[in-house]
Amino acid sequence: MNSWMSRHSAQRDSLVRRTQGPVLRAKPIRTTVVDLEVLRQLDVATLGVSREKHHRHLLDDPRMEGVFLEDGGERVGYAYIAATGHIGPMAVMHAHAMPSAFRTILAMAVAGDAQQISVFVPGISDALSIAAGQGMRFALPMVLMSTRDWGDWTRYLPRNPGFM
Repeated sequence: MNSWMSRHSAQRDSLVRRTQGPVLRAKPIRTTVVDLEVLRQLDVATLGVSREKHHRHLLDDPRMEGVFLEDGGERVGYAYIAATGHIGPMAVMHAHAMPSAFRTILAMAVAGDAQQISVFVPGISDALSIAAGQGMRFALPMVLMSTRDWGDWTRYLPRNPGFM
């Protein structure tokens, strides 16, 4: 499997005027059995593997904020925002939720203190056109290569490819 991805970035000030407000509700992720199980289900659905150790690492980092994204009380995904303004990882249960989820987490990042906002976006994700439409620019293009197909890149944005 070959797929392209790129890191997009923009100055927070340039996004403030463009970013729409959150369209999904964001609730903090806790390290409870219930929350870790929901994260496992989302990861297995999108990537085919559990990433519990990665989630525990991210949730233990005081510079990271992890949130569940909810639509009408249903948890449709999760996302993380670093204090540096970097978004990811992010996963949604269904591809049609990606635009709303990405707009929500982008608005949350813009509301933070970081001067630079960045995100890795797979080329087939609906988040790509949203990032470009918000004025985010390609900062680092790359190709992901695998000997087998894995992951649904329409429903997942990585923290960085090396973190997977």
